[in-house]
Amino acid sequence: MTDPAALLEKFYQDVRKNLENSLVDDDELRSKIEFVCRCPTNKAPIRFLLACLLGKLEDPKVDIRKPYTEIGGKGTYSGRSYDEQFVEPFVIKYKLPINPTTAFLTPAFRNIDRKLSTDLVLVGRPRQVYINVLELLDHVQRGKLEASDVLKEIFRFLVIIKTENETRMKQLLRELKHSEDALPLSSEQIVTLLQQHLSSKNSSRLPVLMVVAAYLAVKDRVGETALPLQSHTAADSQTGSIGDVEVTLV
Repeated sequence: MTDPAALLEKFYQDVRKNLENSLVDDDELRSKIEFVCRCPTNKAPIRFLLACLLGKLEDPKVDIRKPYTEIGGKGTYSGRSYDEQFVEPFVIKYKLPINPTTAFLTPAFRNIDRKLSTDLVLVGRPRQVYINVLELLDHVQRGKLEASDVLKEIFRFLVIIKTENETRMKQLLRELKHSEDALPLSSEQIVTLLQQHLSSKNSSRLPVLMVVAAYLAVKDRVGETALPLQSHTAADSQTGSIGDVEVTLV
């Protein structure tokens, strides 16, 4: 038996030393892993994979395709336990670009009572990301991929993506500083920009940010302000939130 927390730490540090070299030789399988890691609209499958891989590494006897104790029989294990006890604090520690909350409460991975075989249809978008997850789990269980190699490859892509995001953010901040002397936008230009953002893909979070920004701008006049935003990856009934935007008296 291996200490899961120590294993995550070791693999992560090993990968950071050599980001150029992939541990998965098969181009198609490597592309499937990268697709899951780079999916911009759904980060839950990455955490799901990490939890399952960690369970397999700690106990090679388990069937990696059975991360639910409700399945019953031999080879089952609690993927959610690995996710919440080990993956979650690790993700938060290194600020990795994946879900900050458990993947096992997202609709596609909730309440499953059968083996995650490749013929199972997981309801979620994009569909391909779930197809890739099932295929990767199947390859690991059949011995075509090593669990350690897949986990390290996920870490490799996550570190690369994190670095890309940080570089892009620094560039945007530099551009913002250069534009400080520019004339402020007119009300009409601001409205136009907001409309363009709202009509673009993956902008579901923007209305929430707009409402929060409005409250922060007028808090001294109305005597109310918005509380810090919480995770936006699960239903309010699960997180205990009142809604996406919570308002309190100043």
